[in-house]
Amino acid sequence: MSNTPDHTRKHSSVIHDGPSRAGARSMLRPVGFSEEDFKKPVVGIASLWSMVTPCNMHIDKLAVEAEAGANAAGGKAIIFGTITVSDGISMGTPGMRYSLVSREVIADSIETVSGGEGFDGIVTVGGCDKNMPGCIMALARLNRPGVFVYGGTILPGIHPDTKKECDVVSVYEAIGQHAAGKVDDAGLKKIEACAIPGPGSCGGMYTANTMASAIEALGMSLPNSSAQIAISAEKKADCRNAGAAVLELLKRDIKPRDIMTRKAFENAITVTIALGGSTNAVLHLLAVAHSCGVKLSIDDFTKIGKRVPVLADLKPSGKYGMVHLTRIGGLPPLMKVLLDAGLLHGDCMTVTGKTVAENLKNVGAYPTDQDVVRPLSNPIKKDSHLRILYGNLAPGGSVAKISGKEGLAFSGKAIVFESEEKALDAILAGKVKAGHVVVIRNEGPVGGPGMREMLSPTSAIMGRGLGKDVALITDGRFSGGSHGFVVGHITPEAAKGGPIGVIKNGDPITIDAVKNELTLGIPAKDLKARLKAWKPKKSKETHGVLAKYAHTVTSASEGAVTDKYL
Repeated sequence: MSNTPDHTRKHSSVIHDGPSRAGARSMLRPVGFSEEDFKKPVVGIASLWSMVTPCNMHIDKLAVEAEAGANAAGGKAIIFGTITVSDGISMGTPGMRYSLVSREVIADSIETVSGGEGFDGIVTVGGCDKNMPGCIMALARLNRPGVFVYGGTILPGIHPDTKKECDVVSVYEAIGQHAAGKVDDAGLKKIEACAIPGPGSCGGMYTANTMASAIEALGMSLPNSSAQIAISAEKKADCRNAGAAVLELLKRDIKPRDIMTRKAFENAITVTIALGGSTNAVLHLLAVAHSCGVKLSIDDFTKIGKRVPVLADLKPSGKYGMVHLTRIGGLPPLMKVLLDAGLLHGDCMTVTGKTVAENLKNVGAYPTDQDVVRPLSNPIKKDSHLRILYGNLAPGGSVAKISGKEGLAFSGKAIVFESEEKALDAILAGKVKAGHVVVIRNEGPVGGPGMREMLSPTSAIMGRGLGKDVALITDGRFSGGSHGFVVGHITPEAAKGGPIGVIKNGDPITIDAVKNELTLGIPAKDLKARLKAWKPKKSKETHGVLAKYAHTVTSASEGAVTDKYL
């Protein structure tokens, strides 16, 4: 074997080269290595394929395309797998506690296989929500040339009677409509049966599409990777190109942390806001920044949000799905608008080996007859919909998604629930009325454990027609499909002695998205007395992955990461 130093084989040479590594080469020959392959850079292809969810059911085929691209460019690719958890399936059940945990497992597993097998470069192909930040966290930790590929968005379902487009959020909102008597059993079954027509991630600007877009803006995926249909020829080409791109990154020795700088994260936040993206972007971008060693805080979302408007009229609060953005040109024209307005850092490096400005140099404008993305002169909202709220209810911060369509402030009386299930039962039973602020606690990273998403109760509120009349606050989090007066990520969480843990039924609560405050309207001395009398609940989990997560996880305001204190 060759002893010539080669920076493109920095890691694989340790595994493959020399007489002492004959055993390793012997193991690799049956899995497809030829004699020549031992001289090539090895590219790991992390495939998040599974039949657990339509988001990921096609990714095995995409991984093969990425493998072909890497091999054609002079590398030797190895496909390996990792896990996913379907939020849409586990939503509203104890299974949802594993969702955010899966982000850590994905990151850990990709890091483990890539480090253990000596991959020189990596392509990660992910679909469902936690796949994306998990993949990027692993690439940041390894800091080996790598590219993320988004599995692509799903096509919308078409309702057989109305011929209108629908998606998974339509189903969850129909559950609330069914409880209110607005949809009968047969009607609910029709929506259930037509909403998910095939492969791809949830079709609005929910968490999957939000994170795919943020990662493209971060520079870690190829241009327009985020706005491609899962079953399209463009997505297959994206995978092949990603495989080839890793070889070029290896030659030029461009690594993830060279790309994911502080300014790159500012670009990702800017694009997330302009798209009207999910609150989960706050949690995930904080976690990715932590893996990069980049200082980022929840307050950065406020600072950037003061100057960045919401431009895209996308679901859940808007009227269009991701496919509509795809059909008018995807993300690059929006990024060009933002760059030309001085809202993006054009000098940030990307996985193309070019800067953001260079990638966007020849990008044209959107068609003049479209209204999916508005011009800067006529925004949907002049500043960010993602609001970081502080106050006596959230001394460590909280995250709200306020589009402005429901107004910018809400005051009401607390109706308190100790779990998502109890809250959902009460909403569906009609016990939650106009003027209520639904409080769901003990759902935080530690208290859940796992910080479940509250799509079921928020959708039930919408389905019952209470979207403008009821607010919901929680130490858990929200699906990208949630909308209305919703505040999550309340820190400290109830399980850690936060004020949300001592709210009583009937307490006045105010959400103010102008002053960015979340306030419990009781005298300070009363709140102090309640907190002093508070006693922690016994942990729900004493062994297994959930117990380990609860023991190691940081607060939501720190990204809910599990490796900070190690």
